[in-house]
Amino acid sequence: MLVATWNVNSIRARYERLSRWLSSHQPDVLCLQEVKVEEKAFPFEAIREAGYNVEVFGQRTYNGVAILAKGEMTEVQKGFPKDAFDDQARFIAAKVNGVRVVSIYVPNGKVVGSESYEYKLRWLFQLKRFLEESEISSGDIIVCGDLNIAPNPGDVARPQQWEGSVLYNPEMRSEFTELLALGLADTIGKRFPDGGIYSWWDYQQLGFQLGNGLRIDHILASRGLAVRCTDAGVDREERKGKLPSDHAPVWAMFETT
Repeated sequence: MLVATWNVNSIRARYERLSRWLSSHQPDVLCLQEVKVEEKAFPFEAIREAGYNVEVFGQRTYNGVAILAKGEMTEVQKGFPKDAFDDQARFIAAKVNGVRVVSIYVPNGKVVGSESYEYKLRWLFQLKRFLEESEISSGDIIVCGDLNIAPNPGDVARPQQWEGSVLYNPEMRSEFTELLALGLADTIGKRFPDGGIYSWWDYQQLGFQLGNGLRIDHILASRGLAVRCTDAGVDREERKGKLPSDHAPVWAMFETT
C-alpha cells in the first residue's frame, strides 16, 4: 500500500501537477493539505475519473485538507471531535482498508510567543488528545501531513539558522517526541536516520535553489503498521520546474496483510 502526503499550496495552482503525479505514481492513499478551496470548488469529478474516492474539508483561500483513496472511505471525520475552539479546516480522518488515515495541516505559528504560536500549541494538544482516544495500540493508524515541525538537527539543512524559529525549537521538538510516544513511528526518520532529506523549501529565501530545506512533512504510522513499512522517501523532483508547491510529496510503502 503506497501512502503519500503533499501540501499542494492551492489545488487550483497545482492541479496539473497533482493529476500527473497521481497518474505516474498511483498511490493507494494521498493526503493533501492547503487545498485552499471550499468543497464546492474542489475538482471532485476529475479526481474520481482518475480512480480515486475523495473526502475534503475545505476552506476558502486558506487551509483545507483532503484524503484521496482508491478504496472506499468510511467513518469520515472533519475537524476535531467534541471541540469548538478551532474553526479552521486543518483536520480530516477516514478509515481506508481497515487503516485510520488522518490528514493534518498544523498551524505554522508565525513567531514564537505570539498568539499564533499559542494557537499552534493548542492545536497540537487537541491532536494528541485525539490520538490518545484513538486506541493506537489496538489498531492501524497513519497520520500524514504538514506538521510544521522539523524534529531533529538532521532534518534541517542549516540548523543554526533555523534554531529558535516556530519550525525548529526545543518546544516543537518535544511536541514531536510526545506524538511518537503515543504509539507512532516516523517512517521517513526510520528510513533516513541521519537526516539530510527535506520536504519544504521557502520560496522567498530561494530555499530550494540554495539547498536550505527542512523536513516538516511527515507520515507517522502506528507501530504495528510501521514494522510493515518497506520504504519511504520524498519526491524532490516535484519541487522543480514551473509553478511548484513549496512542499514536495512525501511517501511510504507498506506491506499489506
